[in-house]
Amino acid sequence: MNALVALCHFCELHGPRTLFCTEALHPPSMCMCACCHFSCIKTHNCLSIYKPLVCPGREGPIFFGDEQHGFVFSHTFFIKDSLARGFQRWYSIVMVAMDRIYLINSWPFLLRHLRLTIQSLQSTALKVFDSEQCVCPQRAVRMNSVFSPAVFPHQRSGNAARSLPSLTQHTKLWASLHSSFSWLLKACGSRLTEKLLEGAPTEDTLVLVERQTEQEEEMSCWEGAEGGGSRPQYHQSESELYRDFLFDEGKAEGYPGPKFRSLRHLRQVLGTTNFRQLAWHVLMGNQVILRGADPGLIHSAFTMLKALLPVGCVRSVTYSAQYEEAYRCNFLGLSPDVPIPTHVSSSEFSVLVDVVSLERGSLYSAACGEDILSLYQFNISSTNSQPTDKGPTLLNKMEVALSNENLSVDVVSHCLLCLKEEWMNKVKVLFKFSKVDGRGREDTQKVLALLGATGPGEEDNVRLLKFWMTGLSKTYKSHLMTAVRGGERPLSQ
Repeated sequence: MNALVALCHFCELHGPRTLFCTEALHPPSMCMCACCHFSCIKTHNCLSIYKPLVCPGREGPIFFGDEQHGFVFSHTFFIKDSLARGFQRWYSIVMVAMDRIYLINSWPFLLRHLRLTIQSLQSTALKVFDSEQCVCPQRAVRMNSVFSPAVFPHQRSGNAARSLPSLTQHTKLWASLHSSFSWLLKACGSRLTEKLLEGAPTEDTLVLVERQTEQEEEMSCWEGAEGGGSRPQYHQSESELYRDFLFDEGKAEGYPGPKFRSLRHLRQVLGTTNFRQLAWHVLMGNQVILRGADPGLIHSAFTMLKALLPVGCVRSVTYSAQYEEAYRCNFLGLSPDVPIPTHVSSSEFSVLVDVVSLERGSLYSAACGEDILSLYQFNISSTNSQPTDKGPTLLNKMEVALSNENLSVDVVSHCLLCLKEEWMNKVKVLFKFSKVDGRGREDTQKVLALLGATGPGEEDNVRLLKFWMTGLSKTYKSHLMTAVRGGERPLSQ
């Protein structure tokens, strides 16, 4: 629990003071320990928030604080002292935390256990008080002494400002309090668990859930038709592909040989020009074909390239012995001897990457290890003559992140995720405006301008947005149509 427990005292000469503080620490090992502090001056915010009379009846619990300085659960009590004015000294045990709700919910627990500690201190001090009074009754001594308000604080015994261990005659009081406070912090932190409440699910999450549901329904149908038997191999591999969409790196590890480790690594191997051309085809929804003898290398390349697209836009056949049409997959891996149909090789909606093994590759494979360029040559071919240097805008921003060597691979991955979410939100706006509301070309153009999709690379931006519309989840589309028909407010996500 991110909090501290402190023992405070109201000194008649110096005012409120923090005497002892136990604070939770969270080292890298993630196991909570506690440290203690002794102080006769300010400690954290305790001095500024502690008051000797903060509750009705002077004794008891109270809660106060604010968002800036933190919130406090405080329990004020007194300890009997034969030398103190009124024969008692005022103390308070406070718990300070920034989480108001957490402290309020912990009120009964804290009250119950703090009272046990307080009662123990009071009962011990009362025994010391009674024994001192039997030896020298202070009430009679004070009644017989000459009273002078100006020198009253100095007329009292030189031992008047006594410590709490002196009042309780507890030689290991601080160790005992530290143990008690440490247990309180640990117990209070474990009895209530904090949950991270996330926002609405992303489109990727919705699509994956829908695919998982479809797989389960399909499996139930096959098991019913086959009398509980297994499904054909085709359905098993398709189900495995969908189920492990976000964990394809693990599949690639099953193949020997070098692999692409990140998009930046893929860009370095292909070169900036070839990578931009390939990424452009990916973002436009064209069929990307990788043909070669190393299925592990091809698989790892697809794993990196799929990160450029929403899950709903990805249809892949990782490695096949025959060509698959574009309507079935936009990522296709082929063995080196598979011919490409003429209508595909002459189409501007596809790009072919031939992964050619170099003759010296077999000689240097052991020495080179992960040096892909020493083993393979990448030949990219496409009949598309449209220049890719202007757009789309998303590709330009992605390349800025990839080319920045000051950013780690993990940071670049998060940048790409944020960029995809940004453009997926643009897709949702355009979908509702054009498909659901049925607005005309002129109004649609105004929306594109508001979305920042016009200007240089406008044609590519529009084409990207239209392709990404195909990746919207059925759940989102259905809710949007229902909300519009029923006059409800559509999802903002």
